[in-house]
Order: sequence, then C-alpha cells, then structure tokens
Amino acid sequence: MDRTLKALSLILSYPTAELQAAMPEIGGVLASDTRLTAAARRALRPLVDSLGSDDIYDLQERYVMLFDRSRTLSLNLFEHVHGESRDRGGAMVSLLETYREAGIEPATSELPDHLPVLLEFLSTRPFVEVQDTLADAAHIFEALNARLVRRESPYCAVFAALLQLSGAEANQEAVAELLDQPETDPEDLEALDAVWEESEVLFGPDPNAGCPQVRDMLARMDEPTNPKPGLAAE
Repeated sequence: MDRTLKALSLILSYPTAELQAAMPEIGGVLASDTRLTAAARRALRPLVDSLGSDDIYDLQERYVMLFDRSRTLSLNLFEHVHGESRDRGGAMVSLLETYREAGIEPATSELPDHLPVLLEFLSTRPFVEVQDTLADAAHIFEALNARLVRRESPYCAVFAALLQLSGAEANQEAVAELLDQPETDPEDLEALDAVWEESEVLFGPDPNAGCPQVRDMLARMDEPTNPKPGLAAE
C-alpha cells in the first residue's frame, strides 16, 4: 500500500476534525518519501501545517471556495478532459469498471474520477501502474498547480507532487488550453448554480458516505503493505 498516495488523497479531501487530528502522521509520511525532492517535501509543509492547526470552519470554507465553487479547479478529472461531452459518461463507466475489476467498490457519493477517490485506488496498485495513470493526467496537474499558485493557495504543492510522482512532463499545449478556460467567480452563486447543474452519479453500497471515507483511509494508513486479494502486482 502506497502511504504517500493515501496521504495526498486525504489532504485533498474535505477538511474534518478527524483529518485535522491525523495531520502530524500524514505530514510525516510525506516528509519521508524520497521519491519527492526535498523542495517538493518542503512545499507541502505549509499545507500540512495549515490543515493541522487552522480553524476547521475556515479550512472548510477555503476548500469549498477552491474546489466546489470553481469549475476550473474541479477535483473531478474528467471535467477538465471531456467537459459536458458524451465521452465523459463513457470514461466514467470505464473507470468504475477498472475499480471493480481490481476488487474495489467505492462507497461514496462522489464520481469515480474524483481525485481523492482515484488516489485512494492507486495507493493499492503497483507503482508502474500508478505512474502511467498519473502521467495521463500530468497536464491537468500542471494547470491546477498554476491556477492555485496564482491564488497563492498552499494546495498547489499537492499537484506539483503528483506531477513529480508521475515522472512525466506535461504537454504544454494541453496545459495552455486548460489555462485558457475562463474562471467562474466563486462569489457569483447564480452563475455557479448554472455551471454545476448536473446529476450526481451515486455508486457503491453507501450513497450517504463522504468521499473519500476519511475514517477508513486513516485506519488503512497503518495497514501492512500486503495487497488485498485481486490487487496483487504482477
């Protein structure tokens, strides 16, 4: 089990008191991963410190303003790739089938392409598979990093770290295309309602559960590294 991917998944999740209490352990995992450069590990510290010590309601408000009220910062990856095209639905079904073939049935109300969900899944996979998947999204990570740097948000460090773990260089034309998309004012609620007016796909046994399941993920931070049945590396 890849503890770094779990840690990155957790810090991209909606902030809770439980997550806040776990930040010292999560920060320790990230600080000890030598696959990340020393600079990348240092860049993650302000976010780890903020999530561990700031007022929980302030953290939650910042999170919503960033990721829920700005489509160009959406954590649903296919939003950036397919937008509202029909291809998005097919890609979503294909990704969900990939989870199920690996023996994973996400218990969440989030979409399968929600980045914390994907990272939780990838934490169970061989690293070569992880890199291939992250490399496919490298242009998204670079664009999100650039937008968050522009907003002076410490969350930018997460996307820089994911890009580094991918071992890939983002296609700059694809990055430029994403960055050319206009941003919605997070304070314009009427415009936001129009942008996000779409059905939420529910899957898994517990549609009322948050995503990802922070309590379960925190528990698995201490699990042994033996893969689950059906998830063994070839």
